[in-house]
Order: sequence, then C-alpha cells, then structure tokens
Amino acid sequence: MNEIIILVLIGLIAGAFSGMFGIGGGLVMVPAMVFFLAMSQHSAQGTSLGVLVIPVVAVAAYNYYKAGELNVKFAIIIALSFVVGGYFGSKLSLGVSEVMLKRIFGVLMLAMAMKLIFFTKGSAS
Repeated sequence: MNEIIILVLIGLIAGAFSGMFGIGGGLVMVPAMVFFLAMSQHSAQGTSLGVLVIPVVAVAAYNYYKAGELNVKFAIIIALSFVVGGYFGSKLSLGVSEVMLKRIFGVLMLAMAMKLIFFTKGSAS
C-alpha cells in the first residue's frame, strides 16, 4: 500500500509540474522513483518513458491549445524528431553504466538549473 501511495504522489506531482511548466518525467518522476522506490536509473527512465506512451498530457496540452498557446506545427515537427531521438538516446543510455548515467543526468539537471537561475533572457517580474 505504501508503494501505491508513493506512485500516486509521484504521478500527481509530475502531472502538476507537467501542466504548469511542461516538465515532469525527467525532473520529477525519475529522481522520485530512484530515491523513494529504490529503482535503478535505467529502470526509472524506462518507466518514465512508459508513462508517456499513453497520451497523459493530452488534457494539459488541450488547455494550452484552447488558450492559443500551443504551436501545433512546431509540436508536430518536434514530436516526429523526438521519436527518432528517443530511439537512439535510449539505445545509447542502455550502454552506459548506471553510475555514469546518474552523473550525466545530475550534471544536466544542475546545468539547466544554473541556466534558468542566472542566464535566462527576458524581463524580470
């Protein structure tokens, strides 16, 4: 039962982050599954991708579409390219040791956080 509660919380938080910020899998689900469910990095990444097989974000995307904030042409081009990148990226990932994969993942998250905090263009609110 504890595991079910953790999985539901991961889903709710990842879903909320996905709807709010367009993220969820890599930033929320993968680290949460590694830390709270003791999953391997590879297994957590695979499970995160498995969640996305079902169009879980369709409702959130529809809200953005209704508000005129979804560029359908760009989304289709990126989605088609994403399929190719996802295939080759998963093949590459499965050939990397878990320790190295966690380090690469951590550096990527840290680099993105630093960029967002210190180097984001645009006006400050």
